[in-house]
Formats: sequence, structure tokens, C-alpha cells
Amino acid sequence: MKPARVRARSIFGQLTTASILIAVIAVGVLFAVTTITVQRQTRSSLSATVSTDLAGLIDIYATAGREELLRRVADRQDVVSLEGRRSHYMIADGAGRLLAGDVKHWPELNAARSEEGFVTLGDGTQVYAQGAKLAPNLQLLVAREYDRDRSALAVLSAAFLAVGAAIVGAVAFVAWITARHLARRMDAVNAALGAAADGRAASFPARQRGGDEIDEVAGHGARLLARQAQLLKAYKQVSEHVAHEVRTPLMHLDNRLGTAMQARPEGAGGPIGQSREDIRTILSMLDSLLDIASAESRRGDLAGLAEIDMSALVTSLADLYEGSAEDAGLTFETSIAKNVTMLGERMQITRLLSNLLDNAIKYVPEGGRVRLILRAGPQVTVEDDGPGILRDQRDRIFERFARATAPGDRPGHGLGLALSRAIAERHGLVLRLGDAPRGAQFILEPAP
Repeated sequence: MKPARVRARSIFGQLTTASILIAVIAVGVLFAVTTITVQRQTRSSLSATVSTDLAGLIDIYATAGREELLRRVADRQDVVSLEGRRSHYMIADGAGRLLAGDVKHWPELNAARSEEGFVTLGDGTQVYAQGAKLAPNLQLLVAREYDRDRSALAVLSAAFLAVGAAIVGAVAFVAWITARHLARRMDAVNAALGAAADGRAASFPARQRGGDEIDEVAGHGARLLARQAQLLKAYKQVSEHVAHEVRTPLMHLDNRLGTAMQARPEGAGGPIGQSREDIRTILSMLDSLLDIASAESRRGDLAGLAEIDMSALVTSLADLYEGSAEDAGLTFETSIAKNVTMLGERMQITRLLSNLLDNAIKYVPEGGRVRLILRAGPQVTVEDDGPGILRDQRDRIFERFARATAPGDRPGHGLGLALSRAIAERHGLVLRLGDAPRGAQFILEPAP
């Protein structure tokens, strides 16, 4: 069995895609939540550190005065906290001019409202800072670098993305393996049903442990085919029985009528002769029905088929029907490709083409034309310039007992084309009506 492919439009392909999307969304949401949480915690930690330092310096200014504040700020400028956050300070006058510290320019923070936030210093250093107004002409700024916090967050993000990608990959792999396994089982069920539809032997996959929905479908399909086989067998038995029970009495009746006609030769053209003709018509119709049933029951069955030289067969039919066409006052044309072969049953293919040629010669008026064409494929075309088939009759012309309405219509039971199509389908061929500008055109070609 070929490896199963998980098609994008299949249910299993959609489930695989949905699983991957859900995994990606879940990892993305978790990454966003984690990143936001870490950023908030970092901001909260920086805010607490800066606020505590600022409060301490304000207290020093309140208790010891400006000079002590300047000395303490000078002492703290080079201090690095345990978290690796370097400190920066600025004591400025009311206009923001530097009085002490290592920050050259006052950032966009309102000291009167003790604003805080992330700012960038004049030298490009990124810090978290808070300002406070100590006196009408004195303000204080405390800042902390957070490079290590950003680096840690970047490392955490990279690690999270790597783990997330691994999780998504694992989910995709597991989903693909699972979908492929299910698709393989479903393909086996479809293959079995397709084989049954084509008339070939069907075998459903073995039941898996646990018995899931696919097993139930396979089980129902197996029972359905078994039931269908029983019905076909019963139908065949009944058909054979009816054929035997009906044909035999009719043949006996025909023989008795023949004996009666011999005893009374003057009745040969009367009711007795007509009765014999009716009996033979019924027998012919019954034979055709049984032949159709036989061909349909063997649809797709390769048993008994052999290679046929279609070029030779069509040439033989052309020689046979050319004389009949001339007797009917018709022009018979042929175009037969060489070395065309196919796998089939010679007798049935001959009967199929004979039905088509018989119809053409029967319905084309004197002076008309019948053409027989064979091309590689094989493709056989029988066309004429007769009255053709009405458009509203084209869809049902191949049904049993369907007969085209045409000028000069002749007697028949309407089973010839139904039998021809049944024989075509038994050989994996398609018999269809072509779009001829005039007359009828029947095309026999391989099924798509």
C-alpha cells in the first residue's frame, strides 16, 4: 500500500493544521503573559528600589541639611546593588541645572509630582528614575540602570521561544503521525469501497484494538457488501430460474405452433405465424435482459478478458456491414488506425459495435452516410447523417426499453443501447453520445 498522504483539504489535514495553530496560539499567549509578568515585576522591583533610595535621601536632607545630602550622593554614585543595578543621581536647582551628581541633564520627569518611569539619560544610558522637589529651588533625581534585567528578559524570551518552538514541533509531529495513521486507515476503507463500486474484490482493513469510529464504518461497509453479494447472488439465481422457466415453455409453444403450421400450411401467414413471431420477439428480449444483467454483474471483472486486436476486429466489421449499407442505399466510410489493441472479450465487443452499426443502418434514410472510425486509445466512433436523437431524449437513450423517436421508426424493444453500455462498462469503457452537427454520433472510449 502506498504511504498515506495527509491532504490539506482532508479532515485529517484540517485537524493537523488546527492542532498546530492551537499549539502556536497557546505558546504565544503563554509567552506574552510571561513576558508581561516579568516586565511588571521588573518595573515593580525598580520602582521599590528607587523609591526607597529617594525616601532615604529626602530624610537625610530633612534631618541633616543640604551639605550632608551632597556628601551622601557623592558616596552612592559608584555603588552597584546586589541585582547589578548601577545608581545615578542628580541634585539640581529649580531650573534643572546640575548642582551635584553624574546626571548632566534633568529628564522629562516632574519633580513636583514625584514622577517616575523609564527614561534615557543624555549619554544614552537607559534607567528607571524618580524625581522629587526638596525645596523651592532644589530638586533630587534617583535612577537605576536595568541592563541586566533586560538581558535576563532577552535570555528568558529566547529560551521560551526555543522551548515553545520545540513544543509546537512536537505537537505538529504527533498530530501528523496520528493524522497519517488515521488517513491510512480511512484510505483503506475508501479503497475497499472503490473496489466494490468498480466490481472488484473488496477487503476492508482489520479491526483495531478499541474499535473506534473508523472500525465501525469498515464493519458496516463489510456487512453492506456481504449483503449486496447475497442479493446479487439471489438475483442471478432468480434470473436464471425465470429464464429457464419462461424460455422453455415458450420454446415448446413455438415448436407446437410449428407443428401446427406444418399440418395446416395455409395458416403460416395467419395468426399462428404471427404468434410465432411474437414468441421469438419475447425470447430475444429476454435474452437481451439476461445479457445486460450478466454484463452489469461482471462490471470491472477482468476474468476472461484477453488482448483483442481492435484494428482487425473493426476492419472485419467494416467488411461485413459495407455490403449491408450498400444494399440499403447508404455510403459506408471507414477510418481505421493500425495496431490498436485492448483487453476485452471479443464476442461482447463485437456485439456492442454491431448494435451501433445496426442502429445506424436501420435509421439512416436512403442516400445517407454511415462512418466507422477507430483511433488509438482505443476510441471507436460510429456516426451518421440520419435524423439523429432529440435533445430531450439524450439523457435516457441508454436506459432499458428507451427508444428514440425518429421518422420512419422501426420495431424494437429498446434494449440494444442499454446492452451496449453495460458491455462497455464491463470493460472499463464509456459509451456516450457525441455532439455531431447532424445525425447521431456514438463514441466508445476508456473511462476517465
